[in-house]
Amino acid sequence: MKEMINKLSAKIQCLIAREEGQDLVEYALVVALIGFAAVAGMGTLANDINTAFSNIGAKLLTTA
Repeated sequence: MKEMINKLSAKIQCLIAREEGQDLVEYALVVALIGFAAVAGMGTLANDINTAFSNIGAKLLTTA
């Protein structure tokens, strides 16, 4: 049993020491940050587009 725990511990330490996984986590964090910024910006952009179309519609109604 102790030998199995030692092997498991060695495998876990090997996984922690690997650097490839760290790159993947960093890329995932960057993608998540970009996604969050895009979602946050879409609300403002949607409101601005809605206002622009409303203004255009109002001008079209007054000139018709």
